[in-house]
Amino acid sequence: MLRIYHNPRCSKSRFALNHLKNNGSEFSIIEYLSVPFTEESLGALLDKLQMKPTEIIRTNEVDFKERFSGKVFTNEEWIKILIENPKLIQRPIVENDSRACIAREEDTLNQFLGKK
Repeated sequence: MLRIYHNPRCSKSRFALNHLKNNGSEFSIIEYLSVPFTEESLGALLDKLQMKPTEIIRTNEVDFKERFSGKVFTNEEWIKILIENPKLIQRPIVENDSRACIAREEDTLNQFLGKK
């Protein structure tokens, strides 16, 4: 089954959620701002994305610019920072049991779902 890491205030996230509904996909919704990641769950998601923590950061967020921009952290430190500041995580993220994608674009989501 699919899972979508969703922020209801984000238009891209709402679009992806509606796209999954209209596609007839079975999925669960994880509102990651209120259901926090653990180090293990975020690490597993990063593995499925095949990305490093720095690749899923919303660098235009004010919190990022004011607190983290230009600073160097290890991947483990970035994971802890993202867990403590989940609004810095790109959204929406859609995953299945073996892989995941940042589904900001319809084409990316369709490709992930195996649609053209």
